[in-house]
Amino acid sequence: MHINKRKILNDPVFGFISLHSDIIFELIEHPFVQRLRRIKQLGMSNLVYPGANHTRFEHALGALHLMHSAIDVLRSKDVSISDDEAEAAMVAILLHDIGHGPFSHALEHTIVKGVTHEHLSLLLMNELNNEFENRLDQSIRIFTNRHPKPFLHQLVASQLDMDRMDYLRRDSFFSGVVEGTIGSDRIIKMLDVRNGKLVVEKKGIYSVEKFLIARRLMYWQVYLHKTVIAAEQTLIHILKRAKQLSAQGHTLFAPPQLSWFLNNEFCFDCLNNEEQKREMLMHFVQLDDSDLISSIKVWCNDSDFILSYLSNSIVKRKLLKIKISDKSFGEKVKSQMKKKAQLQFNISEQDVAYFVFSGKISNNIYETNTDEILVLAKDGKAKSMDKASDIDLQALTRKVSKYFLCYPKELV
Repeated sequence: MHINKRKILNDPVFGFISLHSDIIFELIEHPFVQRLRRIKQLGMSNLVYPGANHTRFEHALGALHLMHSAIDVLRSKDVSISDDEAEAAMVAILLHDIGHGPFSHALEHTIVKGVTHEHLSLLLMNELNNEFENRLDQSIRIFTNRHPKPFLHQLVASQLDMDRMDYLRRDSFFSGVVEGTIGSDRIIKMLDVRNGKLVVEKKGIYSVEKFLIARRLMYWQVYLHKTVIAAEQTLIHILKRAKQLSAQGHTLFAPPQLSWFLNNEFCFDCLNNEEQKREMLMHFVQLDDSDLISSIKVWCNDSDFILSYLSNSIVKRKLLKIKISDKSFGEKVKSQMKKKAQLQFNISEQDVAYFVFSGKISNNIYETNTDEILVLAKDGKAKSMDKASDIDLQALTRKVSKYFLCYPKELV
């Protein structure tokens, strides 16, 4: 039976998205990519912005659409991109987030240690490459920046890539935070290539300035919003507690794939052979948001007070109080809060770390020392964005750090 693989999808952000090749359709149909439908793009952010329920699957399709647009623009400016290279770049951007676990980075801090989502994405791309008889070779070279045309990698992963252009527009759209809106169409129309590197024509500089400022605002208003931080940190502590209890022989409800991670002391770098790594990978691709949510709902009634308390705080949205400061919280403040928690909940000094914890959040929007955004002047020379712009971008290049302290509201 012949299947039409040249589909058109309707996207709320970009309208109609066309699938231009058979392999793109086949990859989208693959369980590894379909899993992204069950992973929210913004993790716990919907506890602050109720509309932010879009998924990594939608983001992958949006980034794919923008990649196709960018390749069309570059070809119109006589940049040499073969059909195979175009398809490979679109495959690379489609699969760039395939290694994300449930709720963004929560698992990276708890049950899947020693491996980033980028590393997992590459491992899964290699799995797919075996399955698709090495048809992803060129995509993997682009993804890992080993392709002879570095601008193709820059379209996938750089400071002005299709990934960022989609997530800013999409996250702004679904969260309702209008400050994150960017002119992605104009930026893409202004793209060109010089000496193998991506550049932006000078007349597009204001759109790029807006892009950088929008990214800064989205980080502090959405991605690093203090309530989102409180929720994500609570989720991390829930998983830590669940793993600790499992190690002590406490029987916990969990779907098999989550149970495997809870019951195995897992360190990616400690795995001795490829077979072990592949076993981990096959369990990982079974995990999605629903596994964590269904477990946390049951854990609300667990006999362990700590797990039950933290789980209820997520399910009922009775989140921990969070304070944000430009300076680190002193040991005296933290010690006083921990003593209050010990008395309030009648828990040990060791267990109080589940209720009172602190940390640091950092962000810098534009890196001047790695993969700069290059602006093409009328004389044909390319300058770094911070030198080409007539506004002071120092605020965007400087690393901004803030400190947080979380504790139960009962302690105030």
